[in-house]
Amino acid sequence: MQYAILCYHDEKVTCAWSKEHDEAVMAKLGAVMDKHKQKLGPVARLLPTTAATTLRKDREPALVIDGPFAETKEQLLGFYIIDCATLEDALDFARELGAVNPGGAYEIRPVDVLFDSAGAP
Repeated sequence: MQYAILCYHDEKVTCAWSKEHDEAVMAKLGAVMDKHKQKLGPVARLLPTTAATTLRKDREPALVIDGPFAETKEQLLGFYIIDCATLEDALDFARELGAVNPGGAYEIRPVDVLFDSAGAP
């Protein structure tokens, strides 16, 4: 069984880190990842919420808005990783998901891969 470990932190804090501080944190995380590399799958960092787009699918037609505007009563339940050429392609995929799973919201955000299962940065 695989598990997703979704990391939460105050974005205002982590985005304010200097490059040196971020690299030091990533080096420490890299040591932990190296220790568990036989069990570790893809590791990804979500880009800031300012890069997010949300598809509100609890209305007809669905509403596309900039930012992570899921209501606080909703929790992050999981995520899909999909390779798309454009944001519009990703929104089309989210619309298809919404058609078979109504209600709630999908947040579409660019992903920055930090480490893959082959050990490549």
